[in-house]
Amino acid sequence: MTPLKVKCPTCDVSVVWNADNLWRPFCSERCKLIDLGEWADGKRFIPADAEHDDVTAADLERD
Repeated sequence: MTPLKVKCPTCDVSVVWNADNLWRPFCSERCKLIDLGEWADGKRFIPADAEHDDVTAADLERD
């Protein structure tokens, strides 16, 4: 079976996705830390959905 290859989210280098790669999906600890820093600085984020931001478990149970 051909190993799965993905691109490092930080530098776009091709990376083999397997248990031997401790930094997957990144190519190195450096790229992983760069990505973490971007999240911490607010350069990366998950977009909010104002319509659903205040939904609670109780609201979902009513449906």
